[in-house]
Amino acid sequence: MKILYLDTFAGISGDMSLGLLVDLGLPLEELETELRKLPVAGWRLEERREKRLGIEGTRLEVHCDEEHHHRTWADIDRLLAASALSAEPRDMARRIFRRLGEAEAKVHGMALEKVHFHEVGAVDSIVDIVGAAIGIHRLGIEKIICAPLPLSHGMVQTAHGHFPLPAPATAELLRGLPVIDASSDKELVTPTGAAIVAEVAAFGPLPAMKLLRTGYGVGGWRLTDRPNLLRGLLGETGEKVELEREVVTVLETHLDDSTPEILGHLQERLLAAGALDAAFSPLQMKKNRPGVRLTVVAEAEREEELARLILRESSAIGVRHSSCQRLKLRRESSTVRTELGEAQVKLIYEGEKLLRVTPEYDSCRALADAAGKSLPEVMRLIERAADVFFKMREPHSR
Repeated sequence: MKILYLDTFAGISGDMSLGLLVDLGLPLEELETELRKLPVAGWRLEERREKRLGIEGTRLEVHCDEEHHHRTWADIDRLLAASALSAEPRDMARRIFRRLGEAEAKVHGMALEKVHFHEVGAVDSIVDIVGAAIGIHRLGIEKIICAPLPLSHGMVQTAHGHFPLPAPATAELLRGLPVIDASSDKELVTPTGAAIVAEVAAFGPLPAMKLLRTGYGVGGWRLTDRPNLLRGLLGETGEKVELEREVVTVLETHLDDSTPEILGHLQERLLAAGALDAAFSPLQMKKNRPGVRLTVVAEAEREEELARLILRESSAIGVRHSSCQRLKLRRESSTVRTELGEAQVKLIYEGEKLLRVTPEYDSCRALADAAGKSLPEVMRLIERAADVFFKMREPHSR
């Protein structure tokens, strides 16, 4: 497996990401050839070697004729969908822009379709994001791991006026991801850079690997406290993709004197309280009584809370518990747009390979009720929409 580790001691931006990929061996001519498949004109790439505090890397700038730009997320998504780009970089770029659009929509309190991009709607930002997707694909990078991102303080000038650092969209994009204090008043992590790593990278320490190459993408700032570079360590491992492992608690009790109504209510309460699963199986118990076995799978820290819930809400007077390991596929929640509205789906991964997309039942039921359609019809509609947006593809970095 080919792995890229992003050492983000000076943050990340779109141009730094693109410069890094070229520094790691992506031929500029090949990058330009692919980018010309975009239905966007009036730009050129300039590559040059520059140093920051004595360390040399690749500075890649996008020069544009465009002075005014006014593009919505939907405009850019349609532009990418209609392009002649290869499927993998095209779909990755669409996902990055969607993530950006969702962050902007959240910050400004509006629907995704109404989001207008300013800085990231310019041709240079489109080229940066699409170029990053092309580079990741062309270099055969299967997994990207990123160090914690350094967030700055102070103010930055945007098309909307002065915004605090980190920019609101950047903060939203990085929600749930590891960050550190940059002790800097320069914008080290831009929305474009944040969107790229939030979509394509996992976060963690440098993995054990055979180091193949080190590259540096040069940023525009000339900082005094650190070299303004994005360092990438490209390596490989001979490891096969492993299933995820975790330790869980299994709670179990046998019941022969609880009514179906009580058991149904108990199951709902257990799931609402954080149980990973709760199920009943039939038993033949003492005195020839039919009964049920309640089995609950939960995170270890919820063991006592859920055991108390079982004892309070059922006729059980004892609960057995044990710890065990489980192997699992990685899952993520996402949304797809359909003609009936947005629907929640679950993305199921083996390592970095998307195996399947599963519609969420509650979301399907809500859309079916609102549209007056049957549940199976709505589920098929969501599956078709998901198939268009989430391509079943070979492993890529996420």
